[in-house]
Amino acid sequence: MSSALIAQNKGGGHGELGFQLAKNLSSNSKISSITILQDSACDDSKEPFASYAANIPNVKIVKADLADESMSAEKLQSLLGDGERFDYVWDNASKGAVGIGQAIQNCAKEWDSKLLTYISSAGIYKPDGQFPMPETTPVKESAGQVKYEQSALKNGLPLVSFRPQYIYGKKSSKWEYIDWYFDRICNGAPLPVPGDGNQKVSLTNSADVASLLASVLNDETAAVKQTFFNCGTNNLVTYDEVALLCAETAGILDMTIEHYDPELGKASFPFRLTDFYVSPDKASDVLGWEGQCTLKEDLGWYYESYKSRVAARKVDLSVDKEVLAKITA
Repeated sequence: MSSALIAQNKGGGHGELGFQLAKNLSSNSKISSITILQDSACDDSKEPFASYAANIPNVKIVKADLADESMSAEKLQSLLGDGERFDYVWDNASKGAVGIGQAIQNCAKEWDSKLLTYISSAGIYKPDGQFPMPETTPVKESAGQVKYEQSALKNGLPLVSFRPQYIYGKKSSKWEYIDWYFDRICNGAPLPVPGDGNQKVSLTNSADVASLLASVLNDETAAVKQTFFNCGTNNLVTYDEVALLCAETAGILDMTIEHYDPELGKASFPFRLTDFYVSPDKASDVLGWEGQCTLKEDLGWYYESYKSRVAARKVDLSVDKEVLAKITA
């Protein structure tokens, strides 16, 4: 039986992955104990952190200032407990190979961990025209995530790095991607969508992301050998299809999409102006992973969540006006 450590940041697009991953690992026969190293800057009254105790009661939570640039392996070991060692490490906190990132790598080496699984980002890719973008797509060498990967490999660590994009989920701390569509559809406002709206996007449920992160345990040797994996759904949708699915879910038929030349600007559109998407084919082939969720099926619960959340905030659509004015000029 083996111990697992999940380093979890304070929120944002990856904010619920530690929670979802801990739930997934709690039923894995390989894992006997789970510790979440949680950024102390998180707000315990908000999701997913408010659900830790009720949904993952047997998981140990250790709070730490993960933005502390002076974090060292010695300090991290002291926080986790002298003598604590972890067979498997999932790092969903580090943005580079400094501070907590370097401390985790040094500790993983000292612990002789079987795997160091890093949650990177597909945002490090520099598209070269091939879509979906394979793991061999050129990357931004200056990106902190790339430097983290390079450092781990240089130090001989058993690195496996996943590159997710555009995550949504029930315990999310970031809802902007799909909310953008409902904000306009439910207020009778046009949706300014760049280009022809046929650009594809990989919107992935956090539960699927978590199961993909846990799939490294299916074949540890192959995971380390292959090292880099895209993290996303095979159920790709276009920008216009997201609008149509959201309108159908909300029962609104007179939704209007206004396509515009991307050169006019991005406005508040939540995705990139052009195609930018990955597929999990390599993870499916190498690790035997299969996703279970689709955006179409998830929009039912998502819309109910949206209605309860939007009641507590004011929807500001003024940011669209400049682009819409240029469209009609």
